Amino acid sequence: MLACEQKLIQDSYYADSFNLRLSYPRLEGETEADVCVVGAGLAGLSAAIELADRGYSVVVLEAETVGWGASGRNGGQIISGLACDQSVIEKALGFDAARKVWDVTIEALDLVRARVQRFDIQCDLVDGFLGVAVGERKGSALRAWYEGMAKRYQYDSDTEWIEPHALHQWIDSPRFHSGYHDRRSGHLHPLNYTLGLARGAQGLGVQIFEHSPVQAMSKGEPAQLQTGHGSVKARFVVLAGNMYLPEVAPGLAPALVKRIMPVGTYIVATEPLDPALTAELIPTQSAVCDSNFVLDYFRFSADNRMLFGGRVSYSTMTPPNLKEDMHKRMKRVFPQLASAKVAYSWGGFVDITMNRAPDFGRVAPNVYYLQGFSGHGVALTGMAGKMVAEAIAGQAERLDLMARIPHHDFPGGRVLRTPALVLGMAWYRLRDALG
Repeated sequence: MLACEQKLIQDSYYADSFNLRLSYPRLEGETEADVCVVGAGLAGLSAAIELADRGYSVVVLEAETVGWGASGRNGGQIISGLACDQSVIEKALGFDAARKVWDVTIEALDLVRARVQRFDIQCDLVDGFLGVAVGERKGSALRAWYEGMAKRYQYDSDTEWIEPHALHQWIDSPRFHSGYHDRRSGHLHPLNYTLGLARGAQGLGVQIFEHSPVQAMSKGEPAQLQTGHGSVKARFVVLAGNMYLPEVAPGLAPALVKRIMPVGTYIVATEPLDPALTAELIPTQSAVCDSNFVLDYFRFSADNRMLFGGRVSYSTMTPPNLKEDMHKRMKRVFPQLASAKVAYSWGGFVDITMNRAPDFGRVAPNVYYLQGFSGHGVALTGMAGKMVAEAIAGQAERLDLMARIPHHDFPGGRVLRTPALVLGMAWYRLRDALG
């Protein structure tokens, strides 16, 4: 899978517009630390920052380069909530615990802004998110969800419902029926944000090593992690490789591999557009996502490009004619962009769980893991890192709360689970098409 991703990253707008990339050495020889973090993405770097703030010495091991995976290639949307509906959490944990989980996702938004300010990260942070529905039936369902969240979670304190007759004032598209605006959510340049976190972590004394995939780990106390050219001895370990951990080092936590599934997602970026047109299409410059199961998500970049994402793949195979297909989806939303040229197309893989809820916990008393963000992790990864740092420091209440969310293995094992999921997603696509 890593081999096929090399092609997906080559035409990334983010990789062509980053503003700061520091180089980090490969691990050579033996070293020791209080904590070894595996993975230099958003979750791993967040954990490293929080641990360094608490006085721990930290080593981060990255198989590729900082932000190489989903952290540096995603849609850039920072949104409240989880990839699953709150009803999933309520059913699993009860309302009071589900409310605490929801509050974690709101705190995650504030944490992003705090870190951008603290580390002076130039990542084009913009406030505002539009959740929109395709068609009257889905508009009614979205409104019922919104009103339920407003009543039970006070979600309307930073949001407002948008009636069908007023939606054109928020987004000039014939595709959508109604929606809501969330002032507290927003969007950013994810690679620049990730690189900024790495620079901030390094400034706190965190040692970051790139091109240092972990090949083996002993789970004793201390644990010892072996790379191709060195080793780290640490009192605690944080596994934050997400989808790539099973690929790079399947032996580290084999039980976790069965609980996640790789899903490809894809984005295109147009050439720069007339600023007057972007102001007309989305006057607030908010990020946008529709409520379909197989959804479209999009936003404008700081240099007035339309960044349009969607078109998932559950077979790990890149869809054919990706640029043309994504351009067609974009024109369906904005006919005004029929003549806009696609300048970039890229993608990558995220890890999903069966219930789309995040999967956090321990595989040993001193070995923690963070995975299963299910495509909703730009903000939540920050809180995941904070919660695992709290747990290592002796305050495990919030991480233990998240660890109580039940998770199941994907059926069919490694051989049959992919065809089964492809078949299931064909049904969801049909359901979305029928409105």
